[in-house]
Amino acid sequence: MFKLFLLVSLMFVAVLFGMQKANDGIHNMRGYEDSAYGGALTVEQSDQGDIEASLLGKEVSSHDLEAKKNQLEDMQVYNFFSSMGKGLSEGAQSIAEKGIDYLSGLIKEK
Repeated sequence: MFKLFLLVSLMFVAVLFGMQKANDGIHNMRGYEDSAYGGALTVEQSDQGDIEASLLGKEVSSHDLEAKKNQLEDMQVYNFFSSMGKGLSEGAQSIAEKGIDYLSGLIKEK
């Protein structure tokens, strides 16, 4: 048990070290420090209490998200895997219900 804990701890530290090295490598690859260079997603709260978000430097509002949601709903895209999963789940549910009904019928007869 101690060896397993030691091995897991070592792997955890190795992953953290690797992530830090990758981050340093990305900064070195750019070749300069830019304080204006922000993250991919920034969320700020204005003085009025409104929350402002930007994704890759482009302003995003809740109205934009709602419009995209409505657009996706209007498209009614056919997803083969989704429909196949629904069919499988309905079939499994039907088989389970019939099996339970059959078993309960056997129990009632006795």
